[in-house]
Amino acid sequence: MNVLLKNAKIFKDGTFGTSDFFVTDGILVDTAKTSGDFFDNFITYENCYIFPGFCDVHVHFREPGFSYKETIATGSAAAARGGYTAVCTMPNLLPAPDSADNLKKQLDIIERDAVIKVYPYGTITKGQMGIELSDMSEIANDIIAFSDDGRGVQSEELMLEAMKKAKTLGKIIVAHCEDNSLLNGGYIHKGEYARINGHTGICSESEWKPIERDIALAERTGCPYHVCHISTKESVSLIREAKARGVDITCETAPHYLVMNDMELREDGRFKMNPPIRSEEDRKALVEGIIDGTIDMISTDHAPHSLEEKSKGLRGSLMGVVGIETSFQILYTYLVKTGVISLERLVALMSLNARARFGITADAGYTVWNLAKDTVIDPEKFLSMGRSTPFAYRKVCGENLMTLLDGRAVYEAK
Repeated sequence: MNVLLKNAKIFKDGTFGTSDFFVTDGILVDTAKTSGDFFDNFITYENCYIFPGFCDVHVHFREPGFSYKETIATGSAAAARGGYTAVCTMPNLLPAPDSADNLKKQLDIIERDAVIKVYPYGTITKGQMGIELSDMSEIANDIIAFSDDGRGVQSEELMLEAMKKAKTLGKIIVAHCEDNSLLNGGYIHKGEYARINGHTGICSESEWKPIERDIALAERTGCPYHVCHISTKESVSLIREAKARGVDITCETAPHYLVMNDMELREDGRFKMNPPIRSEEDRKALVEGIIDGTIDMISTDHAPHSLEEKSKGLRGSLMGVVGIETSFQILYTYLVKTGVISLERLVALMSLNARARFGITADAGYTVWNLAKDTVIDPEKFLSMGRSTPFAYRKVCGENLMTLLDGRAVYEAK
């Protein structure tokens, strides 16, 4: 497809400049560098925005082991549709990537099927069982970082050992922070909705207490530390204070925690994820965290399950929702259009900061958006195999026209 982007606004060096661009054979070309006869047989889009490809450091593509939920092929195609050119895949797989042999199974699939850059995590512990460390030295060169996401490392001694080892390997520890002793069978936030509707709640302390523990360990060891999907006001405060003391710590949150509170839940599995959507007070603290820089990046925690697994309401459904195809639209609609943050800040949160922290320095490519186009989120049109999203059928702003990487279009709108 040959496309002329007329009066396109391209993000460069932290700001937007306007120019005409031509896309041919997947390559973005400044029209000032082309000859007049270059523009035969093209489609014109006016007033589009060109962003560096988004980067999500927290996705679940489910392969190997659970390909009935998602595959590298479907997950990476869905990511490209959402404007992403790089993702980091979490290790709750079968087999878990805790050794070179097990990791190779995933790397082979990525090499064969991925349409964007896919960087796997290695596990912190063998089989993610929290008993002994994985073969960290053996897999360090082929992974983006170490994580046991989906399970918190319960032992302080083991986490200390992991941080010491990761520090020697020059790798980040990426932590799913959850104290199992405080869960008490909970499955949504321990708040007003749970009280009114007779649900068993998950207390906020189950998240922030492990963060408090790990901050002390990171401060002690000097290991770079990243906190997954924070959802509570206490987590924001602890991380803000740690940064002020110079601890090498970053963190992420997800769109649903920034846009929704627990009183917007419905008796439907598409509203169930871990950690849960929390109170309005927590949501406001998270928004303040992205404004003041406490929260470094926004990831999706894209976690597909089968229709059957998500059809058992809040009590019985598995935890996890999809979001990689809708994240920019949600964040642009509810945070940028409303004046909470600037578009430049959103680009940093969705691309620049994650790449800088995780050393993803390869060509980011581009994603081209028509921000004037209103669309409705329709899960039946997802490229992901997952359909469960709390944002189903919401009207949002923005349409991705194409995503470009390595001189080719990895996604084009139809």
